[in-house]
Amino acid sequence: MSAFQFSAPVKGYLEARTLRRHAGVLHLWALGVGAVISGDFFGWNFGLVEGGFGGMLAALGVMTVLFACLCSGIAEMSPALPHAGGAYSFARTAMGPWGGYVTGLAENMEYILTPAVIVVGLGGYLGSVFGTSAKWDPAWWLLCYVVFVAFNMAGVELSFRVSLWITICALLILVLFFAGAAPRFNLRGWALGSAGWFPHRWSGVLRSLPFALWVYLGIEQLPLAAEEAHDPVRDMPKGLWLGLGTLVVFAFLTVILNAGIEPGAAMVGRSDEPLLLGFRTIFGPFALAKVLALFACTGLAASFHAIIYAYGRQIYSLSRAGYFPTWLSVTSGRRQTPERALLAGSALGYAVALAIQFAGQKSPTGAVLLNMAVFGAVMAYILQMVSFLRLRMLFPGLARPYRSPLGVAGAVIAIAIAGVTLITLFLNRDYRFGMVGAAVWFLLGIAWFQIHGRKGLVLAPEEQFAIAARKE
Repeated sequence: MSAFQFSAPVKGYLEARTLRRHAGVLHLWALGVGAVISGDFFGWNFGLVEGGFGGMLAALGVMTVLFACLCSGIAEMSPALPHAGGAYSFARTAMGPWGGYVTGLAENMEYILTPAVIVVGLGGYLGSVFGTSAKWDPAWWLLCYVVFVAFNMAGVELSFRVSLWITICALLILVLFFAGAAPRFNLRGWALGSAGWFPHRWSGVLRSLPFALWVYLGIEQLPLAAEEAHDPVRDMPKGLWLGLGTLVVFAFLTVILNAGIEPGAAMVGRSDEPLLLGFRTIFGPFALAKVLALFACTGLAASFHAIIYAYGRQIYSLSRAGYFPTWLSVTSGRRQTPERALLAGSALGYAVALAIQFAGQKSPTGAVLLNMAVFGAVMAYILQMVSFLRLRMLFPGLARPYRSPLGVAGAVIAIAIAGVTLITLFLNRDYRFGMVGAAVWFLLGIAWFQIHGRKGLVLAPEEQFAIAARKE
C-alpha cells in the first residue's frame, strides 16, 4: 500500500470539532445496556428457527464467553487510549493507519446497520399495536429515525438522560414479563414440534451464533464515549462490566421464558414481535396486552437511541482524522453534537433497510439486516483483539490503569469464536444475499481509502497519540 499524507490541523479545526464531557458510571452503564437491550425484544428469536431451543441456548453460552473475553480486553484498552475513536483508536496505535481504518470501517458497518435492524422490529411492534399493515412499516421506520436523531442532536445531556430513563423502563418491562411468564412456563414449549430441542443438532448451534450474538452486540461501543465521560480511566471498565453482567442475566431469562410459554418456540421463532406474543399469553389478546406491547417498544427504542449515539461518534472520530470526509465531523457550536455525522448515518441506514425490504427476499428483512450487522461486528471484534495482542507485545510500557484478568488467552478465545461466527454467516443460504452486500460495502470502503482517503489524513488526537507512542 502507498504512503499516507498527514496534515496538521489548521487553526480552528479541532475547536470546531469538540465534544462536551457529561457521562459518569451510571450513564455509561445505561448507554451500554441500552445499546443492547433490544436484542431481548426482537432478533434473537430467529435463532430458534435455525437451531431450535437447544441450539439457541448453546449458542448463547458460546457468545457469553466471547463477550466476557472481548469486554475484558476492551476494558484494558479504553482507559489506556481514551479517545472518541474507540476501536479505530486501538487499532490505529497497534496496526497503523490501514489497521485503524479497516477496523473503523467494520465497526461503522455494524453501527449503521444495527439501528436499521432495530427499527424494523420497532415497525413490527408499532404496526401490531396500532393495527397498520406491513406496507406502512417504512413510514414507522422514518418516524423513529426522525424522533431519535432529534434527541441525539439536542445535546449530550439530553441524550444521556433519555438513554438512562428509557433503559430503566426497558428493564422494568422485561422484569414484568419474567414475573408473568414464570408461572406459565412449560418445558414442552421449547420443542419445535416433533423435532424436539435440537432439530439440527450441532449444525444448528453454529447457525444460531449470529442471533445469540445479537443479545450482546453493542456493549463494546462504550469507548466511543471516552471524550464525553468525566473520568474514562476509572469509569469505563466499571461501565463495561456492570453492563455485561446485566445483559447476561436478562438474555438467559428472555430466551428460556419467552420460548417456554405459549405459543412456544416454533411461533416465537418466526415473529417480528416475540415479546408481544408472550404478553398476549399472560394478559390475553386485549387492550392490556397492546398497552404493554407499546411499553415493550421502549426496549427497542433504548437500543435505537444508544446506537444512533454510537454511530454519530464513530463517524465523527473517523471524519475528524480525515478517514471519512472531514465536513462530517463538524459539531454544533452550542450543543457540541456531531449533527452531520448523525444525519449521514441515519440516511444510510434507512436507505439500506428500504433496499432490503423491496429486494424481494424470502427471508425477513430484519434477519437479513441482522446478519449484515453481525458481519461488521465480528470483523471489528477480531481486529480489536488483534490490536489488544499487538499493544501487549509492542507497547509493554504503555500506561494501563486497568489490566484484563483474562489477558492474552481471553483475546485468543475471542478471536477464535468471532472467526467461527464469521464463517457461519456465509454458510446460511437464507442470508447470503445480505452477506454479499455487506462484503461489497466493505470492499468499496477499502477502495475509497486506497484511492482517496489516505491522502487527506489529519493529525487528530488519535493520530497524534499513535505517532507519539510509536516514536517512544
